[in-house]
Amino acid sequence: MAKYRKLGKTSSQRKALLRNQVTMLILNGRITTTEARAKEIRKIAESLIALAIKEKDNFETVTVKAKVPQKDKDGKRVKEVKDGKKVTVYDEVDKEIKKDLPSRLHARRQMLKVFYDVTEVPETNAGKKKATKKVDLCAKMFDEIAPKYASRQGGFTRIVKVGPRKGDAAMMVIIELV
Repeated sequence: MAKYRKLGKTSSQRKALLRNQVTMLILNGRITTTEARAKEIRKIAESLIALAIKEKDNFETVTVKAKVPQKDKDGKRVKEVKDGKKVTVYDEVDKEIKKDLPSRLHARRQMLKVFYDVTEVPETNAGKKKATKKVDLCAKMFDEIAPKYASRQGGFTRIVKVGPRKGDAAMMVIIELV
C-alpha cells in the first residue's frame, strides 16, 4: 500500500499544490477541492495543528527597550535639524515580546516549511501597495487555532461531500476546520 497519493502530478507539483491548499485552509478555515486532495491535505493540516497545540504555551515574555519615532498630530514623523541635516526624533519605549523557547521555535520553522507567504489586501485600497500586510500564519496557529482545539485529541478537520464536478465527475468535497 502506498504512503501517499500521487494525484497525477510530479513530486514538486504535488508538494506545491498541497502546500498551497494547506495554507488556504488555515487562512480561510475551509476550502473546496477533490476528495483525494482533501484526504492528503487532512494529513498535513492535522499534524501541524497537533504541533501547534503541543507548543502553544512554550514561550517566555521579555521586556525590551525599543526606539519609536515621535509623531505629530497628523501622524507624520517629527524631524529636527542636527548639523545641517534633518533627523527623526525617537522615544525609548518598553515593549513586551514573546520569546519562543527552542522547541516552539523548531515547531514554528516546521510550519514555515509548509506555509506559503500570504499577503492580505483590503478591498478598500485594492490598488495601493501600502495598504497590504503580511499574514503570520504561524502566529495564527499558536494564538487562535491551538487554544480552540486544545481539549481535542484529534479530528481537527471535517470533510463533507458536495457532489461530482461537472467536467470530469471527480467527487468534490469541502474540507474545513471543525
